[in-house]
Amino acid sequence: MVTGPSFEEMLHPQTIDPSIRAEALAALNADPLNPINLYNITWRDANDRVYHLVLPSELTGVDARIVVIYGGDFPSGSHKVGAAYSVLLEKQLLSEVDPMAHTLVWPSTGNYGIGGAFIGCRMEYDSIVVLPEEMSQERFDRIASYGAGIVRTAGSESNVKEIYDEVKRLSGGDPKIRVLNQFEVMGNYRFHYHVTGNTLVELAAELRAEGVGAGKISAFVSAMGSAGAIAAGDRLKQVWHDHKIVGLEPIQCPTLFNNGYGAHEIQGIGDKHVTWIHNVLNMDALMAIDDRDALNGLRVLAEAPGREVLTKRFGLDPQLVKKLSQVLGISGVCNIIGAIKTAKFYGMGSDDVIVTVATDAMERYGSVMSSLRDQHGPLDEASATAIVNGVYQRAGTDWVMEGCRAARERWHNLKYYTWVEQQGKSVAELDAQRDPAWWNAHQELVADIDKRLLDQRQG
Repeated sequence: MVTGPSFEEMLHPQTIDPSIRAEALAALNADPLNPINLYNITWRDANDRVYHLVLPSELTGVDARIVVIYGGDFPSGSHKVGAAYSVLLEKQLLSEVDPMAHTLVWPSTGNYGIGGAFIGCRMEYDSIVVLPEEMSQERFDRIASYGAGIVRTAGSESNVKEIYDEVKRLSGGDPKIRVLNQFEVMGNYRFHYHVTGNTLVELAAELRAEGVGAGKISAFVSAMGSAGAIAAGDRLKQVWHDHKIVGLEPIQCPTLFNNGYGAHEIQGIGDKHVTWIHNVLNMDALMAIDDRDALNGLRVLAEAPGREVLTKRFGLDPQLVKKLSQVLGISGVCNIIGAIKTAKFYGMGSDDVIVTVATDAMERYGSVMSSLRDQHGPLDEASATAIVNGVYQRAGTDWVMEGCRAARERWHNLKYYTWVEQQGKSVAELDAQRDPAWWNAHQELVADIDKRLLDQRQG
């Protein structure tokens, strides 16, 4: 069976066999559909540097150092490919899936489905991605280019219930179907806990050597889609006990914030339920972000007048602006806004490093940006300046809920309605998640998965 790196090799790609690593790096751009690209699933580039950018206070308006790690340089253009690979690798090593016998179904609102299409087809499985019909056209094009089938469901980002219903219909007792549900399967959690989390622990020391921060990460900020990425915070809190984990969701669909519902336009987050893999009992704050701010914040980078305002009026380095215009998507801007709110809410200063994540990149949102220009007209200097001031520099501390004991209990209880009433979990299974030992046991399975993979390599 086709496999790729272990968790440890994704964390430290320099430990991969040098000939394999060199072949993978050569294929990343020259031969992107080659299965050797599985060995490019890592947060580190060819020079062993973490994919990251440090944002200047001229943009953020705060003294705290906001650092964005970005997934656009992963195979498939998003770090979600790491979660998809980890989920499939675990299932394969446990003999729960077989490319000769099974068809994989990947429920998604976009990036995980793209990652699943890439991973599944590279590992020689027939794959079907189920996602809402109103997602960006670029998502559908990318899935098709990887060789997977597509099933479109009604609605947009927040219509996950419709995805679940379609997956249930597709499987329908068919013994060939295997559903790899990112919202439920703990391989997603383990990828981000071990690989993303430990990458950030190492990045903190590297940043300090460059004069950024004091060698620790004060907060990790992430919007929740599957709630995979926010698992990195669980690892960071084990290293720094005063670390803050801050989750984000759209104002237009404030599910955890006030049991709200609705549609929104921050593709990749806010799926109108609490995922099984989200350790909500470890979250320190919840903040809600207006989808208009996230869209407009990206427009400034997408259109030339906006980029010019950032360089000439706000003094940002032109190369940084160019890079931001390439590596950020809508949810990445949402996360930056949340990081700014976090700095202000907690009163963080120049020694504090706040890390957030850009899941995907601008190339996934050309159609969305074009639609905004058609609706509102092109940006000019005045409108771009207003956006930078209003979206970034003046981000406030409204829509903030601290993770007190009562709030965490409410967040946890919301899992009941999706997972017990709809998806077949038991109350006992749900109650087990209240114990930190449940999460620790899943974290410790990383070593077992790696051992199984190494044993398989040795025949």
